[in-house]
Amino acid sequence: MKKCMFILAALLALTGLIACGSSADNTAASSSAPSSGEDFSEASSAMVTADAQSIPEKHLNIVTTIFSEYDWVREILGDNAENADLTMLLDNGVDLHSYQPTAQDILKISTCDLFIYVGGESDGWVSDALQEAANKDMKVIDLLDVLDDAVKEEEIVEGMEAGEEHGDGEDEEHEEEEEGPEYDEHVWLSLRNAKVLCEAITNALTEIDPDHAADYRSNLTSYSEKLDALDAAYQSAVDSASRKTLLFGDRFPFRYLVDDYGLSYYAAFAGCSAETEASFRTITFLADKVDEFNLTSVLTIESSDQKIAQTIIQNTKEKNQNILTLNSMQSVTSNDVAAGTGYLSIMESNLDVLKEALQ
Repeated sequence: MKKCMFILAALLALTGLIACGSSADNTAASSSAPSSGEDFSEASSAMVTADAQSIPEKHLNIVTTIFSEYDWVREILGDNAENADLTMLLDNGVDLHSYQPTAQDILKISTCDLFIYVGGESDGWVSDALQEAANKDMKVIDLLDVLDDAVKEEEIVEGMEAGEEHGDGEDEEHEEEEEGPEYDEHVWLSLRNAKVLCEAITNALTEIDPDHAADYRSNLTSYSEKLDALDAAYQSAVDSASRKTLLFGDRFPFRYLVDDYGLSYYAAFAGCSAETEASFRTITFLADKVDEFNLTSVLTIESSDQKIAQTIIQNTKEKNQNILTLNSMQSVTSNDVAAGTGYLSIMESNLDVLKEALQ
C-alpha cells in the first residue's frame, strides 16, 4: 500500500515537472525570439550548427531496475552499447526490497524502448508506472514471468525466523489464502536462470533493433558459453566438496543457487525478510547445526553487519569458524560498475567463497 501511494505521488510530481518544463521552455523561447527576418535567419543557422555539433541522440533507450539485468543487457549489446542509453535504477546500493521510484525514475521508464524488472512483490509499483507510460510500444520483460514454473516460492526452513506473526493459525491461514504465495525474487543468482533470461533480453532487442539482430545473437552465444562454463565449474566444485551444507547467519537469497547444485542450507531469515534480529532459539539452533555438521564457516551477504554470524559462532563448541560473504548483487552501485564489476566476476568470486565454505 505504501508503495502504491508513493507511486501515485511520484506520478503527480512527474506531471508537475512536465508542466513546469513546458512553461519554462515557452518562456525562454519567447524571450529569445528574433526581432527581424534577418535575425531569425541568423539564429536558425546558429541553431543548425549547434545541433550538428551536439552529441548524437542514442538509438536505444533501455531501463533496468537491478544490476544483473543491466549487466546482461550490456553484454548482449556488445559494441552497440555505445548507441544505447542504458539506465540502472537501483544504482546507489539501495536494496530491491526497499526501493521506491522517484518522479525522474518514472519519467525514464515512461519513454524507454525496453524496460526490464524482476516482477516480484517488491516491484508492486511497476504496474502503475507502466499504465502511465508515454511509449505504448515499449517492450517489457518481467523476469519471473519469463521463468514461469522455474520460479520458487519463498520457504521457511527449520530453525529460520518465521517473520511477522499474524495471530492464531486460522488468521494466518486466511491471510495466506487472500494474498497468495510469496515468490522468491532472487532469480538472478542462478546461472541457469541467467541463461534463460539473457535469451529473453536478446529476443526483445532484436525486435526493437532488427538491424543489429545478428550482433545480438552472436553476443548471446558467446555470453551463454561463459555462463555454461561457470555453471560447470560450480557443479564440479560441489561434486568434489567434502560438505554439502551451507549455514547463513543472515537473510538467505541464494535458494536458486543451492537448488541448482543440490546443496542444503540453514539460515536465520528468508531471502525477502526485513528482520534484522534473530531470536535466542534461532541462534542456538544454528550454532547446534554448525557443530552437528562440523562446519568451518558461517556465511553472510554483502550488506551484513555480521553480528548474528558472530553470535552464532560464539555459541558453538569450537568458536573458531570463519565468517564468509557471498555477494547477492543487491548493493552494487554505479561506481562499482565503472570500476569493472560484472555479473560473471561476482559469480566467479562467489564460487571461490563457496569452495571455501564447503571444504
